[in-house]
Amino acid sequence: MTTLHHHRVGAGEPIVLIHGVGAQWRIWKPIIDTLAASYEVIAVDLPGFGTSTPLAHTTVDTLTDALAEFLSAQGIDRPHLAGNSMGGLIGLNLGARGLARSVTAYSPIAFWSTAGRIWCQQSLGRSQALARVLRPALPAVLGTAVGRTVFLTLIFGKPWALNAHVALDIATNAADAAGFAPALASFTDTELPETGSLADIPVTIAWGNRDILLTYATQSRRARAVLPNAEHVTLRGSGHTPFFDDPSSCARVLRETIERAR
Repeated sequence: MTTLHHHRVGAGEPIVLIHGVGAQWRIWKPIIDTLAASYEVIAVDLPGFGTSTPLAHTTVDTLTDALAEFLSAQGIDRPHLAGNSMGGLIGLNLGARGLARSVTAYSPIAFWSTAGRIWCQQSLGRSQALARVLRPALPAVLGTAVGRTVFLTLIFGKPWALNAHVALDIATNAADAAGFAPALASFTDTELPETGSLADIPVTIAWGNRDILLTYATQSRRARAVLPNAEHVTLRGSGHTPFFDDPSSCARVLRETIERAR
């Protein structure tokens, strides 16, 4: 049985929040309290991230299977799913399997060209390597707005505005994540989601127009072509992981998707 560390709060229809590669459940903190006022929120650490035990073989597919197994073991039946980046594709894949009431994906992976996928893998891989090399100096580097801007622009639209402690937590967890490298390597063989049951549920794809990791202009356009029945939303001023850039819009997009399921 797959046991995942998770944060569970609130009451009502369940929402499961799925982070991206190198992140953990706390990446969703800016919107959790807002959501928990109306829903039960379950924010997970995927295997090999945060404090969840790694899998023997980590790929996007095995992480998807592990989350499906966890939801079944917890008795969480067809929750609303929200995912960012790798978590966005995991949510779409679970939705295609008929395991979700709705799916909201923020900058999901796999809508790239080959060049875009290589850029993503190399950029993230180098960022983790740099974080490891600079580990002793990270508190000082990320303690300044300039340091946060240089170090975290790949992920956030407004990295200078991040709290220094939050920035340090994000960087150190990415550096330490045992699942980071194998999950990132598996992107090479990761495919676009099958439509499956996605045609029968509300789906929203939200993309920050400052996303330079999964470039907004090209990849959001491809998402519109691949999933024409989904709602497609642009988060102005937000980056690849938009929850700290614009928490109110991120929460609103998710609530509106859930309302469509009713």
